[in-house]
Amino acid sequence: MVILDMLLVGVGLSMDAFAASLCQGLATKRIHWRNAIITAFSFGLFQAVMPLIGFALGASFAHLIEPIDHWVAFILLACVGGKMIWDAFHSSCDVTSASEDAPLDVKKLLALSVATSIDALVVGITFAMSGMDIWSAAAVIGLTTFCLSLAGYAIGNHFGARHERAASIAGGVALILLGCKILFEHLLS
Repeated sequence: MVILDMLLVGVGLSMDAFAASLCQGLATKRIHWRNAIITAFSFGLFQAVMPLIGFALGASFAHLIEPIDHWVAFILLACVGGKMIWDAFHSSCDVTSASEDAPLDVKKLLALSVATSIDALVVGITFAMSGMDIWSAAAVIGLTTFCLSLAGYAIGNHFGARHERAASIAGGVALILLGCKILFEHLLS
């Protein structure tokens, strides 16, 4: 697989992480580059590691993973999105009382990282069947995801800082719709 093919796979796999990063950025009042980099690193790391795990599992376990990957992603994204919507209606949206330096929610970030990278696990299994260079592919996928996630966070923050409650609701709905998209794509294929 040539580098362009790996890059295209990386972009395709990173779209879920981009959307989730966009939602993370929407939920912040001002951009905290440390949090943006941690978020992008988490998404990039999981997107790079999952194909390695899939490759290690190989084709012999594909029939066990493939039937449930879409359900796991759907449940995780729906739960995180639902919580974002809940918080939008049940927490103060007064900009003066809200903390400008809210800590990064590590549990939520890890759940999103897992949910958005499950498809990369299956891709890793297909890489094992094709005998490709998994280390190069994982590096390209991880780096691509990192870059797009960082951009998504910044773009989301740019728009979210002006409309906190609406942005939180939109972000929650986007995550739920992303989970539904993943679920329906697998159910209809």
